[in-house]
Amino acid sequence: MKDHTEGFSRHTFRQFNHELDSIRTDMLAMGGVVERQIDDAIKAFVENDIQLAEKSRQLDQQTNQMELSIDNQCTKLIAIRQPTASDLRLLVSISRSVSDLERVGDEASRICKMAIEIYNSGDKPEGYHEVRHIGTLVSGMIKDVLTAFARQDLAMAYRVAKHDIRVDTEYRTAMRSLVTYMMEDPRSISGILNVMWVLRSLERIGDHARNLSEHLIYQVSGTDVRHQTLKSIKQTLHDDSPDDEYDLNPNSE
Repeated sequence: MKDHTEGFSRHTFRQFNHELDSIRTDMLAMGGVVERQIDDAIKAFVENDIQLAEKSRQLDQQTNQMELSIDNQCTKLIAIRQPTASDLRLLVSISRSVSDLERVGDEASRICKMAIEIYNSGDKPEGYHEVRHIGTLVSGMIKDVLTAFARQDLAMAYRVAKHDIRVDTEYRTAMRSLVTYMMEDPRSISGILNVMWVLRSLERIGDHARNLSEHLIYQVSGTDVRHQTLKSIKQTLHDDSPDDEYDLNPNSE
């Protein structure tokens, strides 16, 4: 009697690989939606475009559903296929990543909400330049970390993690400037507080972009680098390049 075991194993292996590829594709597709949310939210706020703000907020429901779907696929594959090593890390990494992507979408939705509130109030507070500048930085981080996922590029992932320091610095500088504006003109407090909430959302998007880079590093290297310093992450990657070579989006400014 002919033994079909080997053929069955090959079929099962191919099917599993197909399932992994499908989940990876879905995660990157979700990333594309979130990327558009960020760009539209920033544009809507800076240009006072109420229609774009409303349109961007509607995308939040789509990202919520995508997160649930992908996370459910990961859970089922882990339960049914019982993957090990790199396959298990891939599924865990994707499950963590879609959670961060969904939170990025939430922050983009909050930016749109603030844009709508400012539009309805008729204010034109200070801080639009800061929103545009920091928005460009974090939008670039999200784009690059998604590219890093697609390419499995750990050097690019490290650059994204490193860039979060710059975003934090720019955020603190912007907040100090806005506090000064409020002190000089108390009538501006209400509008500037809305701008501060927008800047806070942008800073959080930068944090989530760094989280995504750490998930990719774990997926590829097998080392969980969450809560580690940049120096430790760099040592994990066995990277001896000087840090000034890790300039993210040098033309973004």
